Amino acid sequence: MRSVLFDVDGVLVHSLFHDIPERRRRWDRYLLEDTGVDPEAFQTFFGPAFMEVIEGRVSLVTALEAFLPTVGYHLSPLGFIDYWLARDTHVNLQLMSLVGRLRASGPVRLYLATNQEHLRAFHLWDKVGLKHHFDDMFYAARMGVAKPDPEFFRRVETRIGPQREPPLLFDDSRSVVAAANEFGWEGVLFSDVEDCAGHSWIAGRLGTVMAGQTQR
Repeated sequence: MRSVLFDVDGVLVHSLFHDIPERRRRWDRYLLEDTGVDPEAFQTFFGPAFMEVIEGRVSLVTALEAFLPTVGYHLSPLGFIDYWLARDTHVNLQLMSLVGRLRASGPVRLYLATNQEHLRAFHLWDKVGLKHHFDDMFYAARMGVAKPDPEFFRRVETRIGPQREPPLLFDDSRSVVAAANEFGWEGVLFSDVEDCAGHSWIAGRLGTVMAGQTQR
């Protein structure tokens, strides 16, 4: 049994945060019209201090309550979070289809390994329904540390247990892939679904399944 892990933003979810600009998917196109907050001004929220939110040291609600008035939003941060989470969930359906085939291929453990804070992590897991496709979600606020820190990979390993083969991670960040490989995992840079489907271990597993189906 091998563990295969997927990043979320830029991999399983089309995201505004993608290392390749042309692959970015905006969720905030109507943010100004709907909330009065300029999208470019809101992007300043994701500065260095945001890492405290990602790693669970400051709650998203607390951080937004302090930040939103600086960009002209004076209502409850809970309403803004609801608006944000409902729109920032453009799931990569092609990749999810491949994940389903991989799940059906036999003994494999499928996980998420992502830099998220608690609220969005729960929204993705429960409301978007990723819990129906993956065995667990290892996210930064839960781990107390974010990728590409080696401690992130170490803490994930303590949860997935001993592995006969190195965990296989698909991520859109070059720095994360490099860190995973240095730690002893197999990190693969993800740009589109072919980077996963064409990986030798994945292709071999799915090819075996397809061959078996053809013979029947």
